[in-house]
Amino acid sequence: MPSSSSRPSSAPPSSAGPYPDPPPSLAERARLVAGALLVGVGVGGVGVATGSVAVGLAPAADTGFLVGVLAFGFGLVGWAGSAIAGPGLEAMQAHLDTASGWTEADSRRAMARIGGFGAGVMLAAMAIGTVLGYT
Repeated sequence: MPSSSSRPSSAPPSSAGPYPDPPPSLAERARLVAGALLVGVGVGGVGVATGSVAVGLAPAADTGFLVGVLAFGFGLVGWAGSAIAGPGLEAMQAHLDTASGWTEADSRRAMARIGGFGAGVMLAAMAIGTVLGYT
């Protein structure tokens, strides 16, 4: 006997899961962070070297390290915030029918790049300060 419910039958669940694309591999994630780290090393090295000529080694190395800490901390907190609030923001966008293009995965990727950059700047400040004799 057919059901008296007026609801149409739902489509079979998709096997793709919640993500349209497969998640990136560990090698892709490591390449993303390593690329940002290398850029940070370059920028930090130029910044500390230029600053040491202008104001001296100690203030330049300290300032470079602190700028790296700031970027690394922002990336870390932003990554965690994206992971925590991302599904809710995506659901809100779907509910309000707004197509801003923001996704949790893109936000986490951007924050990982910022954190890698900050770690590179910190590494450069430590290395240049140590090599040039700042103790």
